[in-house]
Amino acid sequence: MRLSVRLLAASAVALSFALPAVAQDAATIQRAERIRDAALRENIALDYVTQLTTRFGARPAGSKAEQDASAWAADYMRQHGFRNVRIEQFPLVGWERGVESASIVGPRPQGLVVAALGHSPGTNGVIEAEVVRFDSLEALNAAPAGSLAGKIAFVDAGQMVRMQDGSGYGPLSRIRGAGPAAAAGKGAVAFIMRSAGSDEHRMPHTGTTRYVEGRVPLPAFSLAAPDADQLSRLMGLGETVRVSLSSTAHTYETVSQNVIGDIVGASRPNEVIVLGSHMDSWDLGTGAIDDGAGGAITLAAAKAIAGSGRRPARTIRVVLYGSEEVAQPTNTGNGGGAYLRNVQAAGQLENHIVAGESDFGADRIYALRLSPGAQDSDFQRAAAQVLYPIGVLASGEPELHGGVDIGPLAEAGVPVFGLAQDGTRYFDLHHTADDTLDKIDPEQMTQNVAAWAGLVWLIADSDVNFREMRSAGTPAH
Repeated sequence: MRLSVRLLAASAVALSFALPAVAQDAATIQRAERIRDAALRENIALDYVTQLTTRFGARPAGSKAEQDASAWAADYMRQHGFRNVRIEQFPLVGWERGVESASIVGPRPQGLVVAALGHSPGTNGVIEAEVVRFDSLEALNAAPAGSLAGKIAFVDAGQMVRMQDGSGYGPLSRIRGAGPAAAAGKGAVAFIMRSAGSDEHRMPHTGTTRYVEGRVPLPAFSLAAPDADQLSRLMGLGETVRVSLSSTAHTYETVSQNVIGDIVGASRPNEVIVLGSHMDSWDLGTGAIDDGAGGAITLAAAKAIAGSGRRPARTIRVVLYGSEEVAQPTNTGNGGGAYLRNVQAAGQLENHIVAGESDFGADRIYALRLSPGAQDSDFQRAAAQVLYPIGVLASGEPELHGGVDIGPLAEAGVPVFGLAQDGTRYFDLHHTADDTLDKIDPEQMTQNVAAWAGLVWLIADSDVNFREMRSAGTPAH
């Protein structure tokens, strides 16, 4: 279903006075509504994500494309009025896919469509071996020691369950992360798994796997859903299946970086609100929904506030994080951790009021989740007044962790909020060659910008203190 910007704007006018003005003064709430409506009419989100994905395409962590895109994004921020724009580098182990192939060999020869999992090593030639199938990670873990010696482990846990909140992803991403090490521990020479996606396209979903004691222990691949079905059916018929795998994937030393820019607060500039997304993407598509859209939404929301005619009291900081997608041999190579280390070193962590992350595509926002203690508060009621007219409901469920990028801030004690997006189709596209600009619905992305802009204004031009709310232990309803 496509959203109508005209309908949303009309609803905003009709319903803007439906709820009592609470928490913020009436002028602050009315300005938030005006900023919301202005963002519905015009914002820079589509321009940013169009330029990013067209100029640079895929932006694997640590690649020249990611580095060049970061330099361009810093200039884009400066051109749109951001201050204190800087690029903060950190060391990274990069990964290149190279060339890969897979096929069933023997009496039933046929090709398979695979994608190497991120940071898995190459095959150093061709691996050809018998396949042993498991229907879960638990079944693989239960296999006897040494039982997979010289064989390929194949985990087919079934198709991902399509859910609005994306919760079907966790069980399969867990297999992707832990499966290769589990297979290696049983003696396997390679690992393959059903693609972690909700689609039935012959288009595998890549994604990172885990380092164990400084390395990924064996070559690991994602198998497109129809090919996983084919392999499982063939084995179900009692066939002994042998598969040939080839990959030239390799790692290299490089750097990634965070791009940071501020809309400086007028009266309390040292109080910082972080709006996060990530710059890097996987290499198969152009990283439009994951996560060019998130950068577009947060940049556009901050710009909408800056262009409203008055700066807020607090500073709004947009961070385009590097290296969100990939695992590393140590904990130093991710943008969220690098940002936290830098603010801790500068003694600025306590200045961070709250953080929010946009990293779930560009489809419509349907719920607001605030940090613990803020449920059923005056602030939540004010936010509901601003967000309800564009279809966003205040949730009684608290936001605890944020996303991967702001997760380190959350663990360090910074409150986080969440604007929950409709993820019904997100995992059709996620980490595939189909993650391209044409998959973004501009009207739904516009609703995202309006929601972020209205909410962030309420936080930035107030003295709301989410740490105190959490300490007070206000119950969630």
